[in-house]
Amino acid sequence: MSDASEQVLTRLGRLHPKRIDNVDSNTLSLDRIERLLAALGNPQDKLARVIHVAGTNGKGSTVATLRACLEAAGYRVHAYTSPHLVRFNERIRVAGQLIDDAALAALLDEVERVNAGAEITFFEITTAAAFLAFSRQKADFALLEVGLGGRLDTTNVVRHPAVTAITPVSLDHQAFLGPTIAAIAAEKAGILKPGAPAVIGPQTEEGEAGIEARAVAIGAPLYRWRREWRCDPVGGGLRYEGRRWSLDLPLPSLPGAHQIANAGTAIACLEQLAGCVVTPPALADGLRRIDWPARLQRLTRGPLVEAMPGWDLWLDGGHNPAAGRILADAASAWRDRPLHLVVGMLNTKDSAGFLAPLAPVTHSLYAVTIPSEENSLPAAAIGAAARSVGMVAYEAQSLESALRDIAGGAVPGRVLICGSLHFAGVVLRNNA
Repeated sequence: MSDASEQVLTRLGRLHPKRIDNVDSNTLSLDRIERLLAALGNPQDKLARVIHVAGTNGKGSTVATLRACLEAAGYRVHAYTSPHLVRFNERIRVAGQLIDDAALAALLDEVERVNAGAEITFFEITTAAAFLAFSRQKADFALLEVGLGGRLDTTNVVRHPAVTAITPVSLDHQAFLGPTIAAIAAEKAGILKPGAPAVIGPQTEEGEAGIEARAVAIGAPLYRWRREWRCDPVGGGLRYEGRRWSLDLPLPSLPGAHQIANAGTAIACLEQLAGCVVTPPALADGLRRIDWPARLQRLTRGPLVEAMPGWDLWLDGGHNPAAGRILADAASAWRDRPLHLVVGMLNTKDSAGFLAPLAPVTHSLYAVTIPSEENSLPAAAIGAAARSVGMVAYEAQSLESALRDIAGGAVPGRVLICGSLHFAGVVLRNNA
């Protein structure tokens, strides 16, 4: 990242901190972003056809799959996602390319100038910059990933999306979204819009009920997993069955059984896009080329890998109980070699809830305090949570020392580095 864009982001971070992390839920509002967008000429109303994706787990993977398949079909695609792992530019893709540093710095300066010192959050400023960038560059589609919740998320200012989607809903961010899955699902369903097809991924019974109630109330046509569509593993690939499409396709390049449902959600969105032509060969090509780091990503090169010859190193950014269950399901296929965890987490997360499903498949855990992260959960607290669910746990001073300790005391096996997307970003930077 250039000095100019880095300086602008640092300044904006000081002026407009991430209040959402440490202020009550009254901070959630669309008033500030709507005021700023109006001053900018309402760029959100000038976007290409929007696919808006919410959910607790899998929304980023679904967006990445949509982008890969649409681009394989020859379409130009904008994408806005969060958080980033290594560089802020990862959040904003303009017509398929990461926004360059000069354009990012200029957009942020413009948005800050128009905001004229009014109260705003960092995420609102950067979302406005993304919308401005997308409105000025021709594309066929704009993919928007919800940041938090749905109803009051900053991205929920688009009035007429082509399609909306909700990936699996589980407990996370309860302080802002409510204490139950039903309450959280109702917040996520706030992105649904009258007349826009609502593609719904796998849900619990209470989650689905909350989403369906909102859809019926506003007149959003429902397209639900295992009702109107399904996607299942078949042989060495997958089979998608919807109202219009019956397709045999390769497995997505992202590993894990849960990615089949995410791929199905993306395909269902494409099936619901009127006038969008994505052929089966384009879908197959896209599924093979999904690029979404830190989602059960195997690290195959870099200094961390070189320091542990004979070991398999994996990285995942999942951080809530549902993600813990997904990782445990994936790890159940790794019984041939011992699994060791290196875990860094934020202090806003349910560490014991995340770790409990992993306890039966884990040989040992090394807890790390995420460096340069003010909301990091101390390694001692992670270790205590791990021991509370029956794990053998140690504290390490750093990622590197944890890996040294693991490699020095065991036969080569597997290491899964996990617990936070913030931690995953540190890992990818260290392994560059």
